[in-house]
Amino acid sequence: MSLNELMSDIIAFRHYLQSERGLSENTLLAYNHDLERYAQWTVIAKLPNYLAPTLSDLSRYIAYMHEEELAAPSIARHLAALRMFYRFLRLEEKADPSSVELLASPKLWQRVPHVLSPESVDALLNAPRAGDRFCLRDRALLETLYATGCRASEVVGLKRHDLYLDSAFCKCFGKGSKQRVVPLGKPAIASLRAYLADAATAGGDEHVFTSRSGQPLSRIVLWMLVKKYCLDCHGANKQESDVAFHKYKTVDHIAQDEKTWKTVIEMLRTGAMPPEDKPQPSQAEREKLVRWIEGTIYHVDCDAPPDPGRVTIRRLNRAEYNNTVRDLLGVDFQPADDFPSDDVGSGFDNIGDVLSLPPLLMEKYLAAAETIAEKTILATPPI
Repeated sequence: MSLNELMSDIIAFRHYLQSERGLSENTLLAYNHDLERYAQWTVIAKLPNYLAPTLSDLSRYIAYMHEEELAAPSIARHLAALRMFYRFLRLEEKADPSSVELLASPKLWQRVPHVLSPESVDALLNAPRAGDRFCLRDRALLETLYATGCRASEVVGLKRHDLYLDSAFCKCFGKGSKQRVVPLGKPAIASLRAYLADAATAGGDEHVFTSRSGQPLSRIVLWMLVKKYCLDCHGANKQESDVAFHKYKTVDHIAQDEKTWKTVIEMLRTGAMPPEDKPQPSQAEREKLVRWIEGTIYHVDCDAPPDPGRVTIRRLNRAEYNNTVRDLLGVDFQPADDFPSDDVGSGFDNIGDVLSLPPLLMEKYLAAAETIAEKTILATPPI
């Protein structure tokens, strides 16, 4: 099979996603980029037939992506694109995706999100300076992003007729061409009015946010602008994630700010701290540091109110139910053997959080109660 045939199938796959699945342009670009990388690899690896890749072939492709130093989320996205592609080829009766379906995506870390403090948000929104050429546009852009929580592609896709400033809302078109009505706050409305009233924007393109040449901004340009102003607010002389360790002069200072140090512990455990571009400690060093912080902030405080954690309503599992019936009623009967299997968490079936109560189990409870009553309650008293 030649590279041209593979590229033809990739083009057909893109048309399928666009016309029949209705995916957004950004999703189509991502799938296309990932499959083009796969096509390049088939040439490098001299894959004899891309329509029938073996598990060994696909494992070599994963190894190739690791050699290219792709991050785990990127590899997972490439494999998702590959699975979709081979499912499409199966629909076209060209290939069997069984080998691809067997591939497991790399496990992704669930990182603790970085959150800005109110002061940092204010600094970011006020970062565009009056002397900047596009001060009004950039300030309106940042205010709209913050006020609406919209995706970058939705904000740059805003058109003037989508803005209803007098009514304090705008209409956004997102993934799958779905329309949403999003409220606007007073600061965002004021910034948009100032920007749209500016002589430089009057009578311009129908898009709200445009470049120097009058063309609508792309989401890449938007990301560059946000990154620029974030660096202005959080440059080399300012701490990241609103954590400044220099203010903790003593152990007592650390113990007095338990909330911050709980966040530090979580970030250390998930690998979010230190940042990826900084030297990383070993796992043993991370664990040692976490133990020291926990020993400091959780030092015995007799004045602190007890906190046993949240309350969980817990039902009996099957074994406990049978034992309870036996101990209370003295009946050699196992009613719970007919119940659905108990869920398991961390290898245990007696954890309250996993012992759910589905409708089927409730029906079994009622049936068991009737059977137990028949076996234990005598209709006529014994003589």
